[in-house]
Amino acid sequence: MEFRHLRYFLALAEELHFGRAAQRLSISQPPLSLNIQQLEASVGAQLFTRNSRGVQLTAAGQAFVPAARALLAQASDAAREAREVAEGQSGELHIGFAGTMLYCGLPQLLSRFQASHPRLKLVLLELSSSEQLSELVRDRLDVGFVHTPRVPPGFDQVLVVSQPLVACLPQSHPLARADVVGLDQLRGEALVVVSRTVSPDYHARILSECEQAGWLPPAVHELRHWLSVVSLVSQGQGVALVPQALQQSALAGVAFVPLAQADVRYDTRCLWRSGRDQMALKDFVQAVSADFAPAG
Repeated sequence: MEFRHLRYFLALAEELHFGRAAQRLSISQPPLSLNIQQLEASVGAQLFTRNSRGVQLTAAGQAFVPAARALLAQASDAAREAREVAEGQSGELHIGFAGTMLYCGLPQLLSRFQASHPRLKLVLLELSSSEQLSELVRDRLDVGFVHTPRVPPGFDQVLVVSQPLVACLPQSHPLARADVVGLDQLRGEALVVVSRTVSPDYHARILSECEQAGWLPPAVHELRHWLSVVSLVSQGQGVALVPQALQQSALAGVAFVPLAQADVRYDTRCLWRSGRDQMALKDFVQAVSADFAPAG
């Protein structure tokens, strides 16, 4: 059974006249008759009766009409879905991101992109940089926003955000109202950081900067999320060095003060697999490049 057979069958079922059905299909009567015979052989039942009064549907033919229409509709829907996926207008796009991107323009980008791709499903996953790298390599993510320069082989990247780290201090801290603070001025303070397992590059960078400033924290509190870091600082449990964008979190009880070491920065890269034949991904990367360039 072929889709052609179904189209010919429905045309004849609706016209109940070989001549009119053939004209409607832009074919001659012999090919129409042959295709109906092939369909009946495939179904294993007579679908039409032919006599001097014309053509009539048999009981089997009447039962076959809604099924034939449904099959053709499903085929049409499948073809349309395939075209829309090929054009980047349908399907799914799995996007990983670290939490700070919520304060760096990602929600606005997603809103604009969704408006231009209304039938495309955006699946968002908040993951650490390490988790994103693992998911990207396994093709469980289409694109990720990571805070690491360690780009795996076979992936393209674009720098989307480069922001300074700032000191995050309890509001009661003596330096909370300072215009600028040096890392050496935080000597003796407990340090609150995102854990080594979640963000190994950031963790190593912060401890290295403290060491270069002659500051070895007496205690290091490791948390999984940036907002947890800021929240713990607000309760007076230490100080932190956090991306500047977290000032937008508006959590009470903390102050954000620029660092004297202005070169201590926090970079975010967008990663995706090279040469991926996925129009939705290409459109999204183009939108990212247009929104965030020239980040570097």
